Amino acid sequence: MVTFFRSLPLFSIVLSVQLACCCGTAACSCCCGCCPQIKQSTSTRIMYALYFLLVTAVCVIMMSPTVEQQMRDNIPFYSEMCEKMNAGENCKTLVGYSAVYKVCFGMACFFFLFAIFTIRINNSTGCRAAVHNGFWLLKFIVLVACCAGAFFIPEEEIFLEVWRYIAATGGFFFLLIQLRLLVEFAHRWNTNWSSGVEYNRLWYAALAFVTLMLFSGAVAALVFMGVFYTDPEACLLNKIFLGINGSLCLIVSLLAISPCIQKLQPTTSLLQPGVISVYVMYLTFSAFTSKPKEFVERNGVNTTVCVFFFNSETESDKKIVTGFGTVILFVCILYSCLTSTTRRSSAALRVCRNSEPATEVHMHRHSDLTGYDEKHGGGQNVMYDEREGTIYSYSYFHSVFFLGSLYVMMTVTNWFHYDGHKIEKLLDGSWSVFWIKMVSCWVCLVLYIGTLVAPILCPKRFMA
Repeated sequence: MVTFFRSLPLFSIVLSVQLACCCGTAACSCCCGCCPQIKQSTSTRIMYALYFLLVTAVCVIMMSPTVEQQMRDNIPFYSEMCEKMNAGENCKTLVGYSAVYKVCFGMACFFFLFAIFTIRINNSTGCRAAVHNGFWLLKFIVLVACCAGAFFIPEEEIFLEVWRYIAATGGFFFLLIQLRLLVEFAHRWNTNWSSGVEYNRLWYAALAFVTLMLFSGAVAALVFMGVFYTDPEACLLNKIFLGINGSLCLIVSLLAISPCIQKLQPTTSLLQPGVISVYVMYLTFSAFTSKPKEFVERNGVNTTVCVFFFNSETESDKKIVTGFGTVILFVCILYSCLTSTTRRSSAALRVCRNSEPATEVHMHRHSDLTGYDEKHGGGQNVMYDEREGTIYSYSYFHSVFFLGSLYVMMTVTNWFHYDGHKIEKLLDGSWSVFWIKMVSCWVCLVLYIGTLVAPILCPKRFMA
């Protein structure tokens, strides 16, 4: 009993801190004091990412007939509750692609409004910055209101049609951001490891080993798809695109080590084209598995071709892609939303990667030389690292999440093949998904080639 009363003051401190986070301007943190310190800028981005993941999970549930059936079987008076909510028979208006469109419309509106609201915020001391970094419970209520309000939009058919094409356009731009970040990641990786060679020759061995592994993986994937995803009598597109993508990977690899590129970018090596080649091969494989099945009549029987079978004919290549591909998909979405919002990455999206922006350099040096203001309480300490200047652009941060909302909507509903789609068939074959992934391969290669030839075309822009 004595221990209980002694713990009351600590509990009240933790409770007050969490209330200040939900209804005030304080940054959110964990209740456990043993957790390492967290920066306010990091805490804020994690909270918005949790909002994003929560709505995405709701969309996945709405597209799953399995979940719908489980709710119908296990929730008492489910039909009666749906009728009282005016949600139709068995809550039909709350499931399916139209419901996902409306929920994602609400999430997109939420991030779009914040993108406008946070324009030209330079530090975290103003009232607008306080709203961005705090009031999490109130913002959650606003997010729920936006998503719920979308279900009351009149002229539903017109709205869904127009919103579909708007979301497709936004999703395409988000895909470009993903691909551009991959190219920047390859360049940054190579730059970091190449600079280490000057101090320790082991870095050179590590660079050579990783490069060899990347190209070995790309060649192995090329051979694998050539064996299992081509057929003498069918799969003409597979043969053409496999040859094109393999040739393009070879061309960019030779271009990266060509004398004209090495003269202006001496740190460029085969590591970057290795990363790009592996990703292009993955996208090519994913595109082939997303294409509708092809059949060839052999011995009077329609036989499925260009599919990698396992132990039985009922298990196809979707077993490879379904779990692994879904995880990669949503991790890439979240990674793009978070990493593309730093000042360094936003500069990279403008094809300017020679130096870190001065503001970010100053903030990093300031954080190393001086301490942060810390919040001490019963839980995790929060370091307020944006008193003098923001670490990332608030408006751009919300803009990327806005585009990410559109990309999630189109991906979960299978882009333009939304009728009758189920989340369990997210990676099933459809021509729209096939072409999107195939075009993504070429865009990724074009972006990488652009980073190689840009210093030749615009030398003044890339002078240090």
